[in-house]
Amino acid sequence: MKLIEQFENSISENINCHLKLLEEYKNIEKSIDLVTKCIRKGGKILFCGNGGSAADAQHLAAEYLIRLRPKVNRHPLPALSLAQDTSTLTACGNDYSFEDIFVRPFEAIVKKNDILIAISTSGNSKNIFKVLKRAKEKNIKTIGFLGNDGGICRKFSDIKLVVPS
Repeated sequence: MKLIEQFENSISENINCHLKLLEEYKNIEKSIDLVTKCIRKGGKILFCGNGGSAADAQHLAAEYLIRLRPKVNRHPLPALSLAQDTSTLTACGNDYSFEDIFVRPFEAIVKKNDILIAISTSGNSKNIFKVLKRAKEKNIKTIGFLGNDGGICRKFSDIKLVVPS
């Protein structure tokens, strides 16, 4: 396959992915409503993800805590990443299991009216699945930012935002 054909295929896949996202508008709207209600009721947003998704979780939490736009000043909104720090992550991985690195801090800080936003590009990360399952047991609302077909995490996310790429 020529380089230009690879480029055309890549652009076509990207366009198809964006068209698929347009079909998710109802779930995007539901997510906005859920986050708004959470904040208005005094809850906080908890984020989690592995690898690059952990960086995304931390970035999203920072946007709530600091600000999204440079020219718009507002009060900080309560949000944090469950990938708190290397000491907590490595202690939990060593003393319990890597599968528990999100569920342990979740258990420690979650309260009524909080929500969990879990990010998994495969939808099958065991530590993400485990914290989503625990959230369901505690009646905490969840949003899954999931890749591929959503994997097992799809089943445990109240609102599923699935990107098939």
